[in-house]
Amino acid sequence: MILAAGFGTRLLPLTRTVPKPMVAVMHRPLLEHTIHLLRSAGISDIAINVHHLPEQVMDYFGDGKRFGVNLHFSVEKAILGTAGGIKAVQGFLQGGPFVVINSDIVVDIDLNSVFDFHRQKGSCLTLVVREDDSPEKYDPIEIQKDGRIVHFVGASSLNVPEDTRRVMFTGIQIMEPEIFSRIPVGKFCGTTEHVFPEMIEEGLPVFGYLHKDYWIDLGNRAKYLEVHRDALDGRVSLKTGALQKAEGAAIVSPALVGENCTIDPAAKVGPYAVLGKGCRVEAGAVIEHSVLWDGVTVGSHGSVRRSILGSGVVVQSKDQIEDRSLINE
Repeated sequence: MILAAGFGTRLLPLTRTVPKPMVAVMHRPLLEHTIHLLRSAGISDIAINVHHLPEQVMDYFGDGKRFGVNLHFSVEKAILGTAGGIKAVQGFLQGGPFVVINSDIVVDIDLNSVFDFHRQKGSCLTLVVREDDSPEKYDPIEIQKDGRIVHFVGASSLNVPEDTRRVMFTGIQIMEPEIFSRIPVGKFCGTTEHVFPEMIEEGLPVFGYLHKDYWIDLGNRAKYLEVHRDALDGRVSLKTGALQKAEGAAIVSPALVGENCTIDPAAKVGPYAVLGKGCRVEAGAVIEHSVLWDGVTVGSHGSVRRSILGSGVVVQSKDQIEDRSLINE
């Protein structure tokens, strides 16, 4: 299951008119990258909960056949929380262990290895966790050497062994159908707030799979731009849309240019610039460390740096856009 019902408030104003799962990452909706990850692990039946602007998501992905999967959408008229959203599709998921993943992350992981770990440990719940250079930014989780989770935020801190490792939750988990008995029907309920701490306190076999490869949460503009830098640098492999060779234009590598873009030879695009389809960049314009969605125009001698421009945005001649996110209003 993919959890995709959030508002994406940290990416405003971009998510005012585009739901976060449809935000473009390397020319494709973020949700498409997650579907590709699941399909690469042999998972073809996928439930997705949606709430904010759900029609955009459902119209684009349809039944999923175009992407090699079968999709089942759960439209939440009122947000049910992570656990409540899972409970709403119980009939779809209850046949055996299943994976749940947040829609707002980009990750390079072998999910089959996580399933193997889950089975080998006899785990009733396996959370994919990772170490972070700034652990104070995240709610603490303590795991033992064998991976068993002995403390979770919100759970009692009594009897926690001293020899543990502090990690953070990546938003990926393997669950067993028994978890449904812990979630109320039709009510808001969170997994990390309500369900997981209770399971830890009861001493159930809950384990953490330590992930050491690429992971990022696209929570804000800085992280959104970072994942594009990482993709352009080859730190993470992501599918892209159709590309155009910008012959004669001043493209400074690394950069990515979509189809049908018009770039004046006297413009400068890059480094770390991503242009969607049909963009127009006029003479003397500069675009660096930025992502432009489809149909953006940057006027002569205008500049865009460390910014995200939504579809159809027009930057007037000589305007300077820095550290901003703009939409066409």
